[in-house]
Amino acid sequence: MSKNLTTGAGPTLDGIGRRVALVCARFNDLIVNRLENGAKTALLRAGVAEEDIVSIKVPGALEIPIAMQAALATGKFDAAIALGVVLRGDTYHFEVVSNESSAGVMRVGLDSGRVVTNGILTVDTEAQADERSVDGPGNKGAEAAEAALELLAVCDELSTQ
Repeated sequence: MSKNLTTGAGPTLDGIGRRVALVCARFNDLIVNRLENGAKTALLRAGVAEEDIVSIKVPGALEIPIAMQAALATGKFDAAIALGVVLRGDTYHFEVVSNESSAGVMRVGLDSGRVVTNGILTVDTEAQADERSVDGPGNKGAEAAEAALELLAVCDELSTQ
């Protein structure tokens, strides 16, 4: 697990009037559903209206960037959040899916100029996935949602300077 040496001080998140796409992989959905719930909870807590949170289901992590790109191209969303789980197996496939899904999410953000965040877990064990998808603090879906709202605010501020 990566370390976070921050003071814990963060911005006030304002999701009022925002529309957000949650692009969720069905593969490993027992864990992805918890990430999705964490993201929804964080968005609602920040003021995003329930009807402005749209979940889009795709087969797996590799399909997430394509769906994110399509969602953002509609112009209906301010941000898209990737939610999935890549669990290490016995083959090189783990590295391919982890690397390419992450690169794809980043490419969508850079190519579209829109806010995207990556809540795709890449873990060695089910226990690590469970730890990162708990209800409450530490849920990486919630953290990806909070990061999206913070980045939206930063982009808004930069566009008015």
